[in-house]
Amino acid sequence: MDTRDIDTQLTARRAAAVARGVASATPEFAVRAQNGEVWDSLGRRYIDFAGGIGVLATGHRHPKVVAAVTEQLQCFTHTAFQVMAYEPYIRLAERLNAIAPFKGPAKSLLLTTGVEAIEAAVKIARIATGRTGIIAFTGAFHGRTSLGMALTGRALPYKHGLDAALPGVFRIPFPAPHRGVSVQESLRSLDLLLRSDVEPARVAAILIEPVQGEGGFNVAPPELLSALRSLCDTHGMLLIADEIQSGYGRTGRMFAIEHAGVEPDLVTLAKSLAGGVPLSAVMGRAEVMDAVEPGGLGGTYGGSPIGCAAALAVLDVMREEKLLERAEVIGARIRRHLEVLAARGGGVAIGNIRGLGAMIGFDVLKSRSGGEPDGAGAKLVVRRALEAGLILLTCGSQGETLRVLLPLTIPDAHLEEGLGKLEQALSA
Repeated sequence: MDTRDIDTQLTARRAAAVARGVASATPEFAVRAQNGEVWDSLGRRYIDFAGGIGVLATGHRHPKVVAAVTEQLQCFTHTAFQVMAYEPYIRLAERLNAIAPFKGPAKSLLLTTGVEAIEAAVKIARIATGRTGIIAFTGAFHGRTSLGMALTGRALPYKHGLDAALPGVFRIPFPAPHRGVSVQESLRSLDLLLRSDVEPARVAAILIEPVQGEGGFNVAPPELLSALRSLCDTHGMLLIADEIQSGYGRTGRMFAIEHAGVEPDLVTLAKSLAGGVPLSAVMGRAEVMDAVEPGGLGGTYGGSPIGCAAALAVLDVMREEKLLERAEVIGARIRRHLEVLAARGGGVAIGNIRGLGAMIGFDVLKSRSGGEPDGAGAKLVVRRALEAGLILLTCGSQGETLRVLLPLTIPDAHLEEGLGKLEQALSA
């Protein structure tokens, strides 16, 4: 059968069998991948600048991760930690606690998905403080469950057709200088919120992404994070850092919040935690984590032995291959390339280059002079990039931001090839 017929059949089968609400950024079907490369059902090769939405810091099928998973498969695949515990879960919790971005004893909870970690962190914060209020930010993305949608600060597509508001969830603007929102405005809004809508004594936690993901790769300024930490200390609130996309070396630090020198009380992790195997975590100050009674936390698949094995291997790879340093090198190279493209006279107008380490985003603009975001233009660039053999994703409130989430293990030759394909897409 012709490979094009296979692709057509897969498209038809997907439409017939898969819920319409599950969207795919590309129309192609993956059949094989290695490190920073992916091959589709037609045999075409792509450089992967998406990394499964930031999941693959150690690349597709890293040999050490594959070996660790294979070894665990020979032992057992599942018992449920709540039924019969196992050492890999404990060992991973110990290693996470050892790198926690705060002083003092830490404890960890292992789960399966990012939004599960968000839900658990909120539950822990509410029980630990005896309060219900949670303050989140515009542009935030915290998942698609009922609570996740309530915390998420973007209506389309995540809340389309729903009233996703929940009692006790409040929102303030996230600073974005290129959109005219300053730290001072965010803090004024927070002060007004605490004066008019919810008293500080009813707020359990402030939840923030140190670098927003879906919101447009906006970096939380250190002065904002410092002010939030001070406010939390004054009023007995907890500070939750959502590091699901920004954590695990992506920004050149193990956790993005470390760039600001601010210590959170709870941290949520997922994505690159286990090299592509579903796994998430909540790590936090021991006294906060232990506020929940036995049986109040967990999940049937939470902290699966296969996921724990993969995650332990990921930590080894990050140390052995110096991926924190590698993220800084990659990020500097990407930023230099984008600055050249932004300064040139022809091609697609881009600007507002931002991010930390290898977590870089930039906007497609309608013109170089006006700075107006162009979501349709960004979508067109993504399509051109795919035609050139580059997988790229958008984000931002209007889909105007192109984001780079490539594996930190990508070889220099493939990095340069990918940047060349990106330039080609922006030159059309």
